[in-house]
Amino acid sequence: MPRPSVAELRPVVHPAGVKDRRSGEHWAGRIYMREISLRIDRYLVNTKVTPNQLTYLMTFFGVLACPALLWPGIPGAVLGAVMAQLYLLLDCVDGEVARWKKQFSLSGVWLDRVGAYLTDAAVLVGFGLRGADLFGTGRIDWLWAFLGTLAALGAILIKSETDLVGVARHQGGLPVVKDAAAEPRSSGMALARRAAAALQFHRLILGIEASLLIIVLAVIDQVRGDLFFTRLGIAVLAAIALVQTLLHLVSILASSRLK
Repeated sequence: MPRPSVAELRPVVHPAGVKDRRSGEHWAGRIYMREISLRIDRYLVNTKVTPNQLTYLMTFFGVLACPALLWPGIPGAVLGAVMAQLYLLLDCVDGEVARWKKQFSLSGVWLDRVGAYLTDAAVLVGFGLRGADLFGTGRIDWLWAFLGTLAALGAILIKSETDLVGVARHQGGLPVVKDAAAEPRSSGMALARRAAAALQFHRLILGIEASLLIIVLAVIDQVRGDLFFTRLGIAVLAAIALVQTLLHLVSILASSRLK
């Protein structure tokens, strides 16, 4: 069977609205990764590879970001970011192959969410272990590993808070929440939410963004000859994770999502 062209694939695997999803599409997907994934799809849609198998592979690469980041210096930072990018690529490909083959399942949705949880956590834990200087010549400082793990826990809790809205509504016999319900009922909370959304600081604890930040900090530390900025970055991400976990919880309770 001949491989479909990109032009044939696009309307099927990128239906209207896919790139415009409020919380379901990463900015990198909109800018470049969806165009790369289309070229990969051509070689997969006529094979026996299933969407769930691609999701398993996606999660594997995402988790590999943690051990990759243990390699000191710029090489480890770059390798960690490559693993995160491979995760993102396969996160696009698995859904696109599912649309082409019309192979949809609840297990696929569940596996996709698990992969997202594990990848964000892997990058942040790996970041903390870099700061601990696990394979350096000096003393290992476990404080930074702890703070990285704390940031990872916060990233997972934030995703959990969002997902548990759907669980609570399902158990309460309510329909799927609409985007408009996310707006806080209080005008003050609504203003704070819009300000936070404009600053986008919360995105730094997501795996893709954190992996890119790690490269920048590794370059600066390479020039300095120490881990000062890596450790500063770990502390900042841990603080963001703690604050964002609390703010996100308050935002959900102050909105109509549980009404």
